[in-house]
Amino acid sequence: MKNHNLKMLALAGIMTAFSPVLAQHEHHQEPKKDTAKPAGHDMKGMDHNRMKADTVDHSKMDHSQMDHGNMKHDAGHMTHSFSLSLPMTRNGSGTGWQPDATPMYAYMKHSNKWNYMLHGSVFLRYTAQNFNNDGLKGSKSKISVPNWFMGMAQRQVGKNGLLNVRAMVSLDRLFDGGAGYPLLFQSGETWKGEPLIDKQHPHDLISELSIAYTQRLNENIDLTLYAGYPGEPALGPTAFMHRMSAFNNPDAVLGHHWQDATHITFGVVTAGIRLWKFKLEGSSFTGREPNENRFDFDKPRFDSYSYRLLFNPSTNWALQVSRGFIKNPEPLHGGENVDRTTASVQHSANLSGKNKWISTSAVWGLNEAGGHHKEHAILLESNLQLDKWAVYGRYERVEKSINELGITRYDDIGKDKFPVSLFSLGLNRQITSFQNTLLQAGAQMGIYSIENSLKSVYGDTPLSGQVYLRITPGLMRM
Repeated sequence: MKNHNLKMLALAGIMTAFSPVLAQHEHHQEPKKDTAKPAGHDMKGMDHNRMKADTVDHSKMDHSQMDHGNMKHDAGHMTHSFSLSLPMTRNGSGTGWQPDATPMYAYMKHSNKWNYMLHGSVFLRYTAQNFNNDGLKGSKSKISVPNWFMGMAQRQVGKNGLLNVRAMVSLDRLFDGGAGYPLLFQSGETWKGEPLIDKQHPHDLISELSIAYTQRLNENIDLTLYAGYPGEPALGPTAFMHRMSAFNNPDAVLGHHWQDATHITFGVVTAGIRLWKFKLEGSSFTGREPNENRFDFDKPRFDSYSYRLLFNPSTNWALQVSRGFIKNPEPLHGGENVDRTTASVQHSANLSGKNKWISTSAVWGLNEAGGHHKEHAILLESNLQLDKWAVYGRYERVEKSINELGITRYDDIGKDKFPVSLFSLGLNRQITSFQNTLLQAGAQMGIYSIENSLKSVYGDTPLSGQVYLRITPGLMRM
């Protein structure tokens, strides 16, 4: 028995000597001082939980190979943003969930009390919309720079409390101007008092500034209070730029204002309770969409509300249904209120081999504003990552009104609502990597299906295309 204890002490000494602290970007290791000593030769004096935590190097976590269902979440290392009992890979946008098997591309750093994460994406691309129908509606090309950056910090408070602070910024307005970038059949928000049509609006410089506190009652029950100015209410799926199914796609979704446009809301408070694999949330928030000044903080109104049910049945799946009652989201629509209903299913799976995974999302959204305004949007998108190569695609079908697309020739069209479908396919490859940062090059094509009544305006079978370079953090490994 004495020899057994001596062996265990020697092993504990080796594990403690090599316990790392993650350094940002470079991830070089520094020895971590641990003054905890065993009481004589009695193993009961040793802190086994501390030993486990100290031997984990989050900079080298390979989230494509982790058993997320059996992860241990020890104090001193980053967990989920709103639960000490869940893995950080479940983080979505706002308070939403993704599958636990979702890979993570980010930089991380740990201090004595705080844990930090930084992730984001920058595309430098040339895009051409409706390029086969020159001179017709939506035919435009541009060099654009879609981008976003998100930083998170969290610390444990006592044994069961968790404090989380997040900030997200976007330089869209600086790089792409007030009208954003060309995107055929996109609609929503304004520039110079006119609706943005066939364009994706730029996001605000400060896209999220939030704080949240979670109290763990036991391993299966959490209570969370989240406040953002701006922030994201409990409505819709994980926003498109944070979904791994859209990881390599530079474009916003055409159903953005049916599914996840509330991800930037100037004034939101959300209360939620997690019960085992379920989470029920309710939010009060500002219904008005951000104004044209992308550098200010809009007036908080708290005139709208929403509720959402989240369910992660296993490591690979994340489901949600939600409903929101939004007051006057678009000022140009004459004070029209919108009832929004969404449902989504997200799936992520790790494939055998280094950095190989697939992530898929199916999303449905419905906007209702009285009998004259009831429109659906559906989305199916997927990303297949095969180490340095990626293949991704997206199918969308949206119902858009004549007003939303700025068509004045109503008599020629003969109807006020019509479906638009888009199928896009992209391919990219990693060119190089440096300091856990990836440089990729890619290309993407899209083909639209429209009704005959629209062809006099948009032409036959509109096509879009783009080529791009992209910079993003690398995959965290263990």
